[in-house]
Amino acid sequence: MRKWLPLFAACLGTLMLLIDVTIVNVALPDIAADLDTGLSGLQWVVDGYALALAALLLVLGSLADRVGAKRAYLAGLVVFAVASFGCGIAESAAALVAARALQGIGGAAMFATTLSLLHATYTGRDRGVAFGVWGAVSGAAAGIGVVLGGVLTDALSWRWIFFVNLPIAVLAIGLTTTVFPPARRRPGRAVDVPGMLAFATAATAVTYGVTRGGEHGWTEAAAVTAFALGAAAALIFVVAEMHSAAPMFPLVLLRNRDFGATLFGASGQTFAAFASSPLISLWLQQQRHMSPLHAGLAMLPMAATAFVVAGAFGRVLHDVAPKWTIGGGLVVVGLGSWLLMLVGAESSWVALVPGFVVIGLGIGVNAPALVSVGMAAVAPEQAGTAAGAVNTARQLGLALGVAVLGTVFRGAATGEHPMTLPHFVAGLDAAFGVAAAVGVGFGVISFALFPRHRANAGSSEAERQAVAA
Repeated sequence: MRKWLPLFAACLGTLMLLIDVTIVNVALPDIAADLDTGLSGLQWVVDGYALALAALLLVLGSLADRVGAKRAYLAGLVVFAVASFGCGIAESAAALVAARALQGIGGAAMFATTLSLLHATYTGRDRGVAFGVWGAVSGAAAGIGVVLGGVLTDALSWRWIFFVNLPIAVLAIGLTTTVFPPARRRPGRAVDVPGMLAFATAATAVTYGVTRGGEHGWTEAAAVTAFALGAAAALIFVVAEMHSAAPMFPLVLLRNRDFGATLFGASGQTFAAFASSPLISLWLQQQRHMSPLHAGLAMLPMAATAFVVAGAFGRVLHDVAPKWTIGGGLVVVGLGSWLLMLVGAESSWVALVPGFVVIGLGIGVNAPALVSVGMAAVAPEQAGTAAGAVNTARQLGLALGVAVLGTVFRGAATGEHPMTLPHFVAGLDAAFGVAAAVGVGFGVISFALFPRHRANAGSSEAERQAVAA
């Protein structure tokens, strides 16, 4: 039993950081009322975390090579715990967003190191088991998050969705210090700080520009400035990566069509499947007057379907060409988002179920293939970078998706009228329509980018079991 304690420690951190992607969704109405913030503030509560994860995953992976994965994981746990406490005591939306961003920094350090720790700790069949369990835990996190968030918000308050991380982090820190061997360090490994800063600036500026433009107009000075800053930072990022001795993201990887298609599919998946979740939570609680717990349970069918499909058919789907699993799966996600438009002014939560089930089916087909195909598309020594890039694309797709769909919702729901139930539903339908278009469009493009005849081969058994997340 003792030999599985390192796996338990790694899964604790992974579960905690991934739960915090979704746990906040069902608490958003209570946060809005308590901190007196509107839709744009709530968008940043979600996006502050997602953007920090997206911006820092790759560079913190490089930093972990320098200092050792164990040290980086421990540092991530400590930062995550401190930030969670900061979230729980926040008295303003700005303070909460800042603490959420700090959470993202800790989460990125943890997410970048857990698989490295497991790879260094286990060998042979035990490694395959460890990766399989890690993947199952990662896959279950979304469903656990919405239900746990509902329970804690209902029974205590929204602040406890963050306070609950503290005992888990303390346990994970205690275990990590004792059960993992000292990690091997590569002190000569460079860290691409200019690339990290440029990427973080570009992603944040564009996301802010979308949110600001939707709220105050696209010609408003702050929105225009944000887009200009984002474009300049993106250009600097490209130049920095082209001239860096150890780039955060080697741009040459984009010449590989399989890898490019995988990144495209990863960003489209989170945009189409998950970016509308904050709006759905607001509809369930503010318009349908459901409790946070009931809202969380109403949103569970998507995660439950994805978990069942990935678990039941994962081995079979591994032998299917990635154009079908990634591209085709994303089209299914888009169709599921389109089915969410069944929600009407008089609908109950049941109207969400067909769309959620179809989206879950698409995720169950799509998600297990993303990391394995991305890793198999590159040289073995670049597999870690590839996995980090796919997860970065996921978080970036979520952050931009939340901003875009919030903007679309606001434009369709408000106009010159006060917010009423029909206006709210009109905003939801517009957001669902954009999510559906992104899912189908990105799926078709990914499908076209993959070669006509190629199976999802090239990854090891351990990798196949590790990618359920």
